[in-house]
Amino acid sequence: MASDLKELQDQVSHQLNDAITIIVFGASGDLAGKKTYPALFNLYSTGVLPKKVHITGYARSDLSREEYVKRITAHLKINSDSDKQKLDEFLKITDYTQGQYDQDESWKTLDKHIEELEQERDLGKGQKNRLFYMALPPSVFLPVATGLSKFVYSSEGRNRIVIEKPFGKDLESSTQLAKDLGELFKEDEIYRIDHYLGKEMVKNIMTLRFANMFLGPMWSAESIDNVQITLKEPFGTEGRGGYFDEYNIIRDVMQNHLLQVFSLVAMEKPTGRDPESIRDAKVDLLRHVKPITLEDSLLGQYVANNDKPGYKDDDTVPEDSICPTFATLVLWIENERWKKVPFILKAGKGLDNAKVEVRIQFKDTPKGSLYEGAVRNELVLRIQPGEAIYFKFNNKRPGLSQQIITTDLDLTYKDRYKDMRVPDAYEGLILDVLRSDHSNFVRDDELDAAWRIFTPLLHKIERDRIEPKPYPYGSRGPKELDAFVKKYGVVRRSDVEYQWPVQSVGK
Repeated sequence: MASDLKELQDQVSHQLNDAITIIVFGASGDLAGKKTYPALFNLYSTGVLPKKVHITGYARSDLSREEYVKRITAHLKINSDSDKQKLDEFLKITDYTQGQYDQDESWKTLDKHIEELEQERDLGKGQKNRLFYMALPPSVFLPVATGLSKFVYSSEGRNRIVIEKPFGKDLESSTQLAKDLGELFKEDEIYRIDHYLGKEMVKNIMTLRFANMFLGPMWSAESIDNVQITLKEPFGTEGRGGYFDEYNIIRDVMQNHLLQVFSLVAMEKPTGRDPESIRDAKVDLLRHVKPITLEDSLLGQYVANNDKPGYKDDDTVPEDSICPTFATLVLWIENERWKKVPFILKAGKGLDNAKVEVRIQFKDTPKGSLYEGAVRNELVLRIQPGEAIYFKFNNKRPGLSQQIITTDLDLTYKDRYKDMRVPDAYEGLILDVLRSDHSNFVRDDELDAAWRIFTPLLHKIERDRIEPKPYPYGSRGPKELDAFVKKYGVVRRSDVEYQWPVQSVGK
């Protein structure tokens, strides 16, 4: 662990000459308080931030120092005296400045403030690096990027700009956003952050696939019947109805989060482990995916159930909204490896539990085999909650019985890696930005290929006003779900059928 940390410190130091100014835009908002600042604090605590680092928060809100500190520390985990000491040190390297997003004077004032901070740290040429983190809504992406490019861009160091999803609403708007940003910043300066690519289990997919020889021969249509990628949320839009109605579940989590997971599961082996080789492999895969059709889709919208309100009960949602809060979409890859294998992406709000997983169902044992009718094997990657990999296989029940039971080869992280801290996704991704590692960020041509898969369906839903199926808040989704996925070969078995045998040792 110590050697790994030293390697990371050396990489960051090499890239930045031991100095950087990080400017967090939207510093007064929820995203910055819940994700950005906790990630920065953890990186500071572990010692991987450059020695001459300063963090400036920027937003339109007129906050006092006390109010700023309260907002950025509300979600920090302080468990010991050592943590308290680190927090005191961390607060000394951060400050807040108020300004607008569309006024030249505000940008000039910010640039002057950063220059003063750089002078205080005695930074030389090559040390005046700036990281612009946009924890902002998409409506201000371009005004902010324009102001930064024109007035705050460092000519004596490296510049990096991080933007959060959504990256457009369809192919046309995404292409325009990419064009506009490309006129302001170079592509290698832009980091389009999808926090799912920073999750531990998602980052492990490549290692799992390409560092284990036994998986290679079975990772294709010859052995695999279907792949299910699922994201379930047990809560509704909870006050975000107005925003969500504009984007829907497909744009919110499927075109980005789930498609990124899909890409890593299905892509061909990259030519190398460098960022561009990995992103090349993802783009090549996406270009072989057929656009999703309405026939390969099941859309839903949650309705009131007991004390839980329905989606349209939100005052900010139009009474005639057709916005899907649930979708199951089937993707088909037109290449030799995945011929006729359905990849089933499922996501929804107001469901029965919280879960994100990849479930790979293998083909049935062939007719006439010794164990015809045995339960299908499954490889499951649980991304959250609680990282785990487990393989469901058939086994003889221990003892005198010849009965077959289904059990698990189980790697649950919290049981196996008891003393190892799994970092938050944002922590790993911000570290990647500091290291200039684009592996886990979305490239412009990748974004283009992704939108080509989803845009025809999104336009059809909106143009033809396709009504989503109702489902009760807290359920598994629309009642049509089981019949829909069964068409694509999915075999569903209740969890109670999978159990470790418990055998008494007797007297």
